[in-house]
Amino acid sequence: MVSQVIILAVYLAVLVFVALYSIKRAKTTNDFFLGGRKMGAWMSAFAYGTTYFSAVMFVGYAGKFGWNFGLSATWIGIANAVIGTLLAWLLLAKPTRAITQRLDASTMPDFFLKRYNSKGLKIVAAVIIFVFLVPYCASVYQGLGYFFQSVFGIDYMWCMIGMAVFTAFYLLLGGYFATALSDFIQGLVMIVGVILMLGFVLGNPAVGGAAEGLSKIAAIPEVGPSLASPFGSSKNALMLVSLILLTSLGTWGLPQMVHKFYAIKDKKAISRGTVISTLFALLIGGSAYFIGTFGRLFLSETPNNMDTVMPQVMTAALPSVLLGIILVLLLSASMSTLSSLVLVSSSSISMDLIKGVIKPSVKDKTTVIWMRSLCGVFVAVSLLIALLNPTAIVNMMSYSWGALAGCFIGPFLYGVKWKGVTKAGAWTAVIVGLAFTVPMMIMSMIGGILPAWLNPAPTIGAISMLLCLIVTPAASFLSRKFDADHIERVFGKGAKIEA
Repeated sequence: MVSQVIILAVYLAVLVFVALYSIKRAKTTNDFFLGGRKMGAWMSAFAYGTTYFSAVMFVGYAGKFGWNFGLSATWIGIANAVIGTLLAWLLLAKPTRAITQRLDASTMPDFFLKRYNSKGLKIVAAVIIFVFLVPYCASVYQGLGYFFQSVFGIDYMWCMIGMAVFTAFYLLLGGYFATALSDFIQGLVMIVGVILMLGFVLGNPAVGGAAEGLSKIAAIPEVGPSLASPFGSSKNALMLVSLILLTSLGTWGLPQMVHKFYAIKDKKAISRGTVISTLFALLIGGSAYFIGTFGRLFLSETPNNMDTVMPQVMTAALPSVLLGIILVLLLSASMSTLSSLVLVSSSSISMDLIKGVIKPSVKDKTTVIWMRSLCGVFVAVSLLIALLNPTAIVNMMSYSWGALAGCFIGPFLYGVKWKGVTKAGAWTAVIVGLAFTVPMMIMSMIGGILPAWLNPAPTIGAISMLLCLIVTPAASFLSRKFDADHIERVFGKGAKIEA
């Protein structure tokens, strides 16, 4: 316990130093939200990766689906690296950086305003972001709370409160630069931590190495053979595909993820960042889900709360010093995710609604004050939801990703890649996304209404995203196109209208 407290204290002291060091770099809204658009390859890549993977993935997803799906759950981590990272950077990074700089757009709602000439779309997008990032943030608090409770024996409520206070402290001081710099440090911690975690879990006598561990899982009565198979059971196929789509393709439409492309310095940094972020995602995501495969070898019976699987595995398999490092790993992953969520959500109100709509004449310095204040409000609201403990971590995260990506993936992806997408196409995507996702989520939470195959939250989210990708171009083909001047403003001189 002493070693774990010391490691945690050193880590928190480093973050305090980063926050204090970053104060002078966050004077304007551009500094606070985008770091002056001067982020290099390593900082941008680690910011993307550490925002991607939080305690939700380590504690909620890896534990639950490693237990239920076995080895086949590893495909989720691999897809996160290939689809959610590599393809996202290859398809989106360069056009996103170029167009947002050309339009002077700092947020996703601001991009929608200038790309589609629609103030209404900007307002709706800002509200959606603020509302649906709250439960995602709450799920991160829950994941951390369960692990802290497992290690220190402290009620997870107090763990979440402490986490919220500290996140608000270092984010309010330094903004995006503090977040990016701490992300770099946190990324290094995550790499070291996950390699050690992988080695100690596989080397534990309960597992006895990867091959031996899979043999032990295969011997589990009734379910063993499918758990040890790389392709799993056919009855889990739909759920597995839904999880891959939600957690991988979903990043293409999440404001906290594509925000990293706004701030990157230049094309060279993008090329290097693509490689770095992909390797990071493959190591972190692949390892976490692979470790989750062996959860059954450490627990004698199925736990009542699946979110406690990974904390129990780590407590059983890791020595105290390493457990302290893993604690910092989860804290690192979660703080990075939390800071990005809070920053993006607060900007949706302060920059997109207050400065962008309600009071356009507000001074830049006042906007920064609003952003800092709303960061605190967002942290408080999401913490309250986490304390109420309304649902499992996986469901909370799935509802958030499904709603956000279900509304935005079409308008954003087509908006930076295709000149033919129209205002009607973007509006149709948002309306259909909300009209499908929100009622389905409500019926899923009530229970007993939806058919079994459609009921899981990840499946609802995945269908919502696919609908968004279909209706955006369909409505665009049937609606009025933008004129040549607008297309040139968005895509640069010489750009032509596309059908």
